[in-house]
Amino acid sequence: MFPAVKIAQLAEPYTLPVDMIRPTAWLMLATWVSLLSAAERQFDFSSTRPGALPDGWKAELAGSGKPGDWRVLEEDIPPVLPPLSPQAPKLSRKSVLAQTAPSNEDERFPLLINNSERYGDFTFSTRFQITGGSLEQIAGLVFRHQDSKNFYVVRASALGSNLRFYKFVDGERSAPIGPSISFQKGKWYELSVRAEGNQIEVLLNGTNAFPTLTDNTFNAGHVGFITKSDTTALFADVIIRYRPLETLAATLVRQALEQQPRLLNLRLYGVSGNQKELKCLAAKNSRDLGGAASETVKKVYQENQTYFGKTTEAAVVTAPLHDRNGDVVGVMEFHLKPFAGQIESTTVARILPTVRRLETGITGSKALAE
Repeated sequence: MFPAVKIAQLAEPYTLPVDMIRPTAWLMLATWVSLLSAAERQFDFSSTRPGALPDGWKAELAGSGKPGDWRVLEEDIPPVLPPLSPQAPKLSRKSVLAQTAPSNEDERFPLLINNSERYGDFTFSTRFQITGGSLEQIAGLVFRHQDSKNFYVVRASALGSNLRFYKFVDGERSAPIGPSISFQKGKWYELSVRAEGNQIEVLLNGTNAFPTLTDNTFNAGHVGFITKSDTTALFADVIIRYRPLETLAATLVRQALEQQPRLLNLRLYGVSGNQKELKCLAAKNSRDLGGAASETVKKVYQENQTYFGKTTEAAVVTAPLHDRNGDVVGVMEFHLKPFAGQIESTTVARILPTVRRLETGITGSKALAE
């Protein structure tokens, strides 16, 4: 049995005249940013050689049959925004993603997944064009993808004249939900999905395509594209606005390790939620997460002083971490590999500039765990 999917006030499929939908989803993305405190990522395929796959993308297959053939192609497509004058070019040459291999298996779902980052709350948008297919003409978005057997889908069907949401759980496809909408092969459409917590919204050409869905099956995952059976399709102008999954503490540790790549270990201590005790909020070694603070870490936090020490394997610099107001909000513990002539002053001098750079983005103690 599948976990329940709720959709408000949608008892029967309904028809949404696609020609009445205005292409404003790209403008609406800016409104959603304020809700998500979002970062933005635009997927640009222009640096990828035609015929190849861009870095960070992986082809998969859900269901059965032959794998898809995903590749970058150069195509003439209409601009995102309408031309400002009749003299402006109606088409422009762009690099697009294409699924080009038709195959007649009915339960064949070629996927192309961006596996470079996982997303929880986001707005994911693309323009797509269904270019071919006899048995099926289906293309759409995959999101919160765990693997080829577990993910959400929103897809359009030109032959079926519908827009549907469904999910794969352990390889089994749920019953589809969504309205009747007329799509045409060879025409470009804009499809967006917004996921925030367990709420899922779908927009077609800037207008909500059906009422908000509620589903608790997947809370984060990868994003990508899907076709079905013998469908061939193009995808362009791919953008995602999202709330980063990692906490600020994890971000600071990652940035510190980028600046000090030879560190043997690094731990960041702070308070989380209503807790008052210092705990390890982020670390190079994941086994350290949640660990209690040592007496040295507590002293650094209370006294606002940097400490230097040595173990049999490392030199340890324990430094207070301040917010923008200069208040102590955490402690960073750096474990450095010993080097010839190592003394306290030079070791601390190597570390403190990294700490100072990290402090510029901290607004308070609660921000570390968010």
